[in-house]
Amino acid sequence: MRRVLIAALALLAAACADRSVRATGPVQMGPWVTVVAEPVAADPTRPDRTEFGRFRYAGGLALTASDSNRLHGLSDIRALPDNRILGVTDEGDLFEARLRLDASGRLAGVDRARITPLQAPEGGPLGGKLEADAEGLALLKDGSRLVSFEQRHRILLYPADGRPPRQVNSPEAAFPPNGGLEALSADPARGPDAWLAGGEESGELWTCALRKPCQSLGTLPKPFEFGLVAVTPLPGGGLAYMIRAWDPLRGSRIALILRNAAGVEVDRLELARPLTTDNFEGVDVLPGKDGGLRFLLASDDNFSTEQRTLLLAFDWKP
Repeated sequence: MRRVLIAALALLAAACADRSVRATGPVQMGPWVTVVAEPVAADPTRPDRTEFGRFRYAGGLALTASDSNRLHGLSDIRALPDNRILGVTDEGDLFEARLRLDASGRLAGVDRARITPLQAPEGGPLGGKLEADAEGLALLKDGSRLVSFEQRHRILLYPADGRPPRQVNSPEAAFPPNGGLEALSADPARGPDAWLAGGEESGELWTCALRKPCQSLGTLPKPFEFGLVAVTPLPGGGLAYMIRAWDPLRGSRIALILRNAAGVEVDRLELARPLTTDNFEGVDVLPGKDGGLRFLLASDDNFSTEQRTLLLAFDWKP
């Protein structure tokens, strides 16, 4: 009897030990992920610096997931009401989260984050790099989402009612495998079902619609070594677009360029070393305080330990 009792106690102790091991660390079910957001300075040499011309730094975060290996390759970002954001990744995932702001309105953290696979028209997740390399994201007025892809260059429409996605109009142009439709945005000035699409290497910009083929709007000015990576309309008919360059000596360099309705450049924000910069590919704009605008910039870490997933905010006043 004593031996039976000892054996039973041993089994109970082992079970308790096993439960303690299983409970260690966060355990996520389904698509929800825990995002760790570390604050970053815009100018690491002067961490308290906030003024960059007419742009004012409103906080920045370096994002990692403590319980998922999917928070990488963030290629575009869109802001939603209630401080929510959407993004798409190079492996065909949709990233959703809510931004936390501090008392002064600066970026302070990220919560309620989840990552789900983008669906293929025939059902199931998009498969393989050639099919799933999402680069641009646009939100139409009816709630539908547009996603542009490179490798196999195309644009998919994800209806707001949850029906399967379908391929829609895309510019008839020859794009290099890794230099396609990086820039994508709704184009409300030309209709509720219209969108803008931009080629990375050429800088050419098109307007497209569900019932109209794409038409060229010309080429956005940029130095030859820079690629067009993001675009978003501005209130009043203007346009913001972001260009990016990289070389081994200077690293990543970006410029966020603002143009008015007449196409005249009115301002720009340039980030290069020693300022905080990386492989920025996504930008969106939302109303700020006192008639200003807030720009959100997101970077793609390329699944590399040498790069980061960054989210920076800059406030700007006309």
